[in-house]
Amino acid sequence: MKTILTGIRSNSVLTLGNYLGALLPMVRLSNEHSANFNVNIFVPDLHSIISDVDGDLQQNTIRTLKYYLAAGLDVNENVHIYRQSRVPAHSELCWILNCVATMGELNRMTQYKEKSEGKSSCNVGIFDYPVLMAADILLYDATYVPLGEDQFQHIELTRDLAERFNHKFGEIFTLPATTREQVAFMEVEEPIRIRDLVNPEKKMSKSTAAENSKIMLDDEPFKAAKKIMSATTDSFEDIQFNFETRPGISNLLYIDALITKTPLSEVVKKWQGISRYGDLKKQVANNVSEMLVDFQNRMAEISDEDVLKLFEDGEKYANEVANAKLLEVQKAFSLR
Repeated sequence: MKTILTGIRSNSVLTLGNYLGALLPMVRLSNEHSANFNVNIFVPDLHSIISDVDGDLQQNTIRTLKYYLAAGLDVNENVHIYRQSRVPAHSELCWILNCVATMGELNRMTQYKEKSEGKSSCNVGIFDYPVLMAADILLYDATYVPLGEDQFQHIELTRDLAERFNHKFGEIFTLPATTREQVAFMEVEEPIRIRDLVNPEKKMSKSTAAENSKIMLDDEPFKAAKKIMSATTDSFEDIQFNFETRPGISNLLYIDALITKTPLSEVVKKWQGISRYGDLKKQVANNVSEMLVDFQNRMAEISDEDVLKLFEDGEKYANEVANAKLLEVQKAFSLR
């Protein structure tokens, strides 16, 4: 079977944007395709340590898997859940691929440029993590890697490294699908991007200092509702949906459509032309609050022991598959 692979870093609590834009789409894909695909859901804890971690990393890792389960993930024999650091082949293949990648390729990575901008220096992990990401993918012959548009460049790097390796040593790696094929497989017209509630020109980010700019999944529901009520909109006479000219009000319409699983066109049709911004905010605030109550109740029902058992089972599978692929690579380099 082909493989779908995805992971979410465990640096901190996730935002509503992470939930709607990454977690729910991945859970939907897994539940729809796990009968015919291997679905690898891993917590990239090695990726997490390239930047600051809020709290205890291992507890964060357990909480990250609880997010998937609370979001409705159906775990069956084709769904494999594991921690990146518990599969040593990830680190070893990363080193080998470092000897295939070039400095020029990594220098061109947009995320590296953004994370290092204005700094006199940054840790090597920030520079090199696209190679570790390539190892994460190639170890399992993953075809589909659902991710945000900010990671598309890394998929292309992974394909380039695999092609270069295969050209020299034979068909050892399966190339992941192109970014266009990835988007088509995810069945979304464009990646979901929830905006900052204070500055809707930017995406919602857990690293933003302003607390009112983001809704965290552990926010008390009434506090999340207050953040929606204070969200930046605009000074026009009525409600219109246009992310380019009206990002604030458009963001609220978008959130409401995703939370209620209603087609965006229906939500826009209901509110377009209405001048009472407060009524829309109240509805969105209520829907977000109800979602958080339900989600947090489901999180509370999942024990750490349940999560650790899923990790242990998944890591047996992951190590078996990853070690077999790593051995092929080692033999190609005459390391074995």
